[in-house]
Amino acid sequence: MQPRADLRVTMGPFEHLQALVAEDMEAVNALIRTRMASKHAPRIPEVTAHLVEAGGKRLRPLLTLAAARLCGYQGTHHQLLAATVEFIHTATLLHDDVVDESDQRRGRPAANLLWDNKSSVLVGDYLFSRSFQLMVETGNMQALEILANAAAVIAEGEVLQLSAAQDLSTTEAVYLQVVRGKTAALFAAACEVGAVIAEAPEAHAKALFAYGDALGIAFQIVDDLLDFGGASATLGKNIGDDFRERKLTLPIILAVAKADAGERAFWQRTIEKGEQAESDLAHALALMERHGTLEATRQKALYWANEARKALGPLPESELKTVLAELADFVVSRVV
Repeated sequence: MQPRADLRVTMGPFEHLQALVAEDMEAVNALIRTRMASKHAPRIPEVTAHLVEAGGKRLRPLLTLAAARLCGYQGTHHQLLAATVEFIHTATLLHDDVVDESDQRRGRPAANLLWDNKSSVLVGDYLFSRSFQLMVETGNMQALEILANAAAVIAEGEVLQLSAAQDLSTTEAVYLQVVRGKTAALFAAACEVGAVIAEAPEAHAKALFAYGDALGIAFQIVDDLLDFGGASATLGKNIGDDFRERKLTLPIILAVAKADAGERAFWQRTIEKGEQAESDLAHALALMERHGTLEATRQKALYWANEARKALGPLPESELKTVLAELADFVVSRVV
């Protein structure tokens, strides 16, 4: 077996984190396979397996495991919470693909295309139910409250995104509120429940919540930025999907704020009215380059990654703390 001292030399932060909690993650994967089963509805494991086994990084459950171990936890209930987090995440993905009418998810056809919208919505509901069964098994009411609140905030963020979509008056502040809901809420909860199950001091739980919140914001900003310049195989979706789906992500919001009358007319036609020609994506990119909004978005992602690193300050020094700090750099590494 390779000495632990060599891990940071030979692995990136994500692989290093995987290695440090590998035994826990193996137990979580077993839980996921067991609990996604259904005696009476075989379509449930079919749809779930299509997404769960599609090669996702499972970053959120890894954060729960790491937070618990960082806070000195020696039990196994953090594994139940990590599986809970992954089920909540998978449920939201199934629902999102229906709402967004997506063609791809993690580089594969979206479940609603292979089956139908009804199956995706109902299997998502099933996974939400399973997630609550799992978290109840820990017997920890504070952890239950944190994850239940996160599930509500995620739904709220998705609804806010619907109301803000195609509205050119949407501001960066509203965008940040959407991101905090639909993405960062689960990152933050995943980290915080790890501390809570370990009965860590409140200051440590708050630090991990802040870390997850900032990490989730950086993660989503990077994802939105890469939609205008990433590799399709890496993204698991098509380049320009957000533009074609008329999503007001940060690069467009910043470009609209700097638009002259002619440019604003372009954004009104393509985003508000949905009248898009094949050449419009290239023109949108040119406008974002002209006003420097892609670079401005990149800088904001780097800012939130730095906030995540700073949030870890109150936590005791350890290998896991170092890896979590490096993970913030990993999240933004694709746009550095």
